[in-house]
Amino acid sequence: MQPQARERRLPRRDRVEVLVRPAHLDVGDLSGRRVAVGRLGAGLEVGQRPRIDRHLDLADLAHPAGAVEDDAFSGLRVGLTKFRDTAAEFFDQTLKFTLRNQATEEFITATPFEHLDVLPSSPRLEELHSKLESRYKIYKLRDALDALGTRYDRIYIDTPPALNFYTRSALMGASGCLIPFDCDEFSRKALYTLMENVEEIRADHNADLVVEGIVVNQFQPRANLPRRLVQELIDDGLPVLEPYLPSSVRIRESHELSLPMIYLDPNHRLTQALVELHDALEAGRA
Repeated sequence: MQPQARERRLPRRDRVEVLVRPAHLDVGDLSGRRVAVGRLGAGLEVGQRPRIDRHLDLADLAHPAGAVEDDAFSGLRVGLTKFRDTAAEFFDQTLKFTLRNQATEEFITATPFEHLDVLPSSPRLEELHSKLESRYKIYKLRDALDALGTRYDRIYIDTPPALNFYTRSALMGASGCLIPFDCDEFSRKALYTLMENVEEIRADHNADLVVEGIVVNQFQPRANLPRRLVQELIDDGLPVLEPYLPSSVRIRESHELSLPMIYLDPNHRLTQALVELHDALEAGRA
């Protein structure tokens, strides 16, 4: 028999943001100047410990099978070789009962970048998925976010492109979500389905959850198809954010070099677009 959903508490989650991907996308530095993130997509990134401008980024909770652990977060490998504690260890702990569980912050690793910590992903997340789901551990991430209190100013969670245990768990613990849109017909169809799924989770589990906006990714302004698809979203009343993120090989280079765009090429048009997007999001939250 499936247990009833718990009554929601009212923690301070106004800083928790989910990046929900309807398809595989490389989004890049959504975090802008203060949280220099090379790629949101394979771990849990966390803002630096000092009480000024602290951010937490939770990236892809469903790491692809076969990936090596020290490649778990492609944009943050500088200075991070092997991770002793990952998101897999965090979730695995929820399946066990011990006299002393690790606190949430003990799974977090500092990065070489200012104002950014990380809780990396792991290939083991895939094998833990069914165990976590069958034992109803869906609220454990939400509890962990609450336990962090005001330690970080902003928390970002990058989810896999599927509405699985990890995505639902993240949406139940967040205050808002951002949806990348990759300017093609498949992404457009997936986007509408995802919006319905988010609405269902808001109705059943998290009344505070809002869609903060749709991030237009890999936009080519001279091509007719991207412009038409984005305009259709706007005409349908969806919250499309500006600026649109242009396509650039530099983001691939930032992955290869394990160096966030804000450090690799701060004056690049993509970097500037990311900074502008970050500032617009922060202004909207003020």
